[in-house]
Amino acid sequence: MDKRTFIKNTGIMGLGSMISLDNLEEMIQSVSSLSPSELAIDEDFWLTVRKGYRINPDYINLENGYYNFLPEPVLEKFIQHVRDVNLQGSYYMRTVQFENKKAMAAKLAELAGCNTDELIITRNTTESLDMIIAGLDWKAGDEAVMAEQDYPAMLDMFRQVSKRHGVINKVVSVPNHPRSDEEIVDMYASAITARTKLLMVCHMINITGQILPVRKICDMAHEKGVHVMVDGAHALAHFRFAIRDLNCDYYGSSLHKWLSVPLGAGLLYVRKDRIAGIWPLIAEGERAADDISRLNHIGTHPVHTDLTISDSIDFYNTLGAERKEERLRYLQNYWTSRVRDLPGVIINTPADPARSCGIANVGIKEMKPSELGDILFKKYKIYSAPIDGAGVHGCRITPNVYTSTAELDVLVNALKSL
Repeated sequence: MDKRTFIKNTGIMGLGSMISLDNLEEMIQSVSSLSPSELAIDEDFWLTVRKGYRINPDYINLENGYYNFLPEPVLEKFIQHVRDVNLQGSYYMRTVQFENKKAMAAKLAELAGCNTDELIITRNTTESLDMIIAGLDWKAGDEAVMAEQDYPAMLDMFRQVSKRHGVINKVVSVPNHPRSDEEIVDMYASAITARTKLLMVCHMINITGQILPVRKICDMAHEKGVHVMVDGAHALAHFRFAIRDLNCDYYGSSLHKWLSVPLGAGLLYVRKDRIAGIWPLIAEGERAADDISRLNHIGTHPVHTDLTISDSIDFYNTLGAERKEERLRYLQNYWTSRVRDLPGVIINTPADPARSCGIANVGIKEMKPSELGDILFKKYKIYSAPIDGAGVHGCRITPNVYTSTAELDVLVNALKSL
């Protein structure tokens, strides 16, 4: 079946009919002759993908960065997992949950590009990275390097470590429009001294969507004997990479964002030879020092969320990593290119496609981000995330694969009017 016939048939299904994972796979086969970049601009294709989501008609959701809600096929799988675990009760929790979680972690490690014995499933990025920050063996006078654009929860943990252990925190500021990778690398390098123990860096800065040259930063830091912890909350299943290629020591991500796993799942990668140096968040029984499972004791938790990781990965793989990345980058460029050069409009995200993907941040001169967000929502029914700090003043705009260009036209017209 070709694409035109498939889309016609799904149209006959009606708006009330949701596209299934099998339907999605069939549709992907119908467009196999098109490159991801060609498919990125094919609005008919993506409007059909949109049928796999239940969309709230009350507003245009351009704040998918906080939580990329589940497509209906994954949601149905999640509900079934809830029913299955509820049916088995304590039997499930005392027996097969542990092997199932290992299987989910193995499938996740394959997606993330690392070894299975270096990755655990956590509840979110905050838990993952705060475990590293709090779990290192700090001494008074040790130094940590971070950026003011880093996520507040991690900055808060560094402040606590400073108060508790006498660690010195050195904070840099990432320019919104860097001239080169070297400018970023040199900025971090200039903050490192002989006392520096850990450097934290965002893979993608959450408030602007800027992608940082993580591999170059890691290589530089390792030459100076410094460990690197990467905040990848917005990177996994957003754009393609493999953790092993980054040469980092620690990596955390949230699965409820771009992988569209139910709320309550994240990952933590720890390089094999770094595992022994981390104290767990919650004490575990005796394990080998380099056994990453000793960092994974979190008590009783929603195991049906863990099970749905596999279903979310299946949906992501069926859609295709490159297809998704190309569509997200196309959507971001679709709206930013129409307003970037307008007087009074400030785009806080680099135009270079290698430095961004689906996320961008926009501001209006002489208008507070909170006011802009309020106007966008009340007048134009656009939901976004106002950001006001760390050198960024504007609203974060995060579409998803179900977002249409017609919805982005509403944003563009609103910004032009403002």
